[in-house]
Amino acid sequence: MIRYKFTLYFENEVLRKRNYLTKDICVRVIENPLKIERQEDNRFRFWGKAKELEGKIVRVVTLDDKITIHNAFLDRRFKR
Repeated sequence: MIRYKFTLYFENEVLRKRNYLTKDICVRVIENPLKIERQEDNRFRFWGKAKELEGKIVRVVTLDDKITIHNAFLDRRFKR
C-alpha cells in the first residue's frame, strides 16, 4: 500500500478551511479517480466522487510524485 504524504499547506490551510474534507476522502480520490490531468507546474489533478459528500466531485492536487497531497476542494464544474 502506498503511504501518502501531505504538505504543510494541506495540513494547516485546506483541512482547516474545508472541514468537510478528510485525508481518507483525498486518498480514495487518488486511488479511484474519474480523471487525472497533469498541470503546468508538474502537479497532478485527480477528480473523484466522495460518497460521504453525497457523491459530489472532489478535486485533489498532488505534487509531481503523485503521493504528496497539496490541495483539495469540491469541483462543481467537473466535466469528463
